[in-house]
Amino acid sequence: MVQSIYARNNVRVLGSLGPPLIFAHGFGSEQRAWRHQVAAFRDKYQIILLDHVGSGRSDFNAYSADRYSHIRRYAEDLLEICEELDVMDGILVGHSVSGMAGMLAAIAEPKRFRQLVFVKASPRYLNDGDYVGGFEQPQLDALYAAMSANFYSWAMGFAPLAMNTPDMPELSNEFARTMSSMRPDIALSTARVIFESDCRAALPLLKTPTLILQSGQDIAVADEVGVYMAQRIPNAQLTRIDARGHLPHLSSPGVVNQAIKDFLEGKAPGLEAHAEAASVGRWEQRTG
Repeated sequence: MVQSIYARNNVRVLGSLGPPLIFAHGFGSEQRAWRHQVAAFRDKYQIILLDHVGSGRSDFNAYSADRYSHIRRYAEDLLEICEELDVMDGILVGHSVSGMAGMLAAIAEPKRFRQLVFVKASPRYLNDGDYVGGFEQPQLDALYAAMSANFYSWAMGFAPLAMNTPDMPELSNEFARTMSSMRPDIALSTARVIFESDCRAALPLLKTPTLILQSGQDIAVADEVGVYMAQRIPNAQLTRIDARGHLPHLSSPGVVNQAIKDFLEGKAPGLEAHAEAASVGRWEQRTG
């Protein structure tokens, strides 16, 4: 049982002292993307790393489109890992889709998690009435068509747009490599599940204290998404960081690490985050 889970998700545990701190990556990425956070936190926390099935060095044979047809399945994988490692009262930092997987896991088994951190997560990527997710369906259809036509060419073009760090091309190249390491059929199926998911109804059910990290100029997650989640998660803190793009933990690790550290230590957010919290409070007063 232990070996199958470790092999399936390429689970790595670093250290044994301190509270368990789980880092879970987003689409097209892998656990090495957290290297700056591992270096910053491994002295005080037990670090748990994983690759979602179909990514990194996970067991690709464990993937099936039917099994992973909903983000809920990734949440179940997280809970199986927590059960095997006896994680209770842990912390989960989830990038992109892993934020929502972590949310569903914490709702299902709240005793496993004492805090969550969302790094550029989104409950829905499609626009819907007044909700701004960032995409219209024809845009997603074009994205799927490009992935189907030539996945590797698409990955090379999408990576710099998602990273949005023209001054650091090595990061775009890294992201392109990790995406290209996925099987094209798995990548396309996973992209459809993520981009057409809708986890909005679960937001009010999450009682775990949650930090929402928001950076601008992100092709994948609209700026409005962070505010939307902060308005609906009962115990959420929205912190805007000085970063751009969809992978700030790679492009701006210092500010991401400091925001996480402040949250874990119970420190108040910065002035910009206070202003955002005040605007959220005013919104709730108008609509409550």
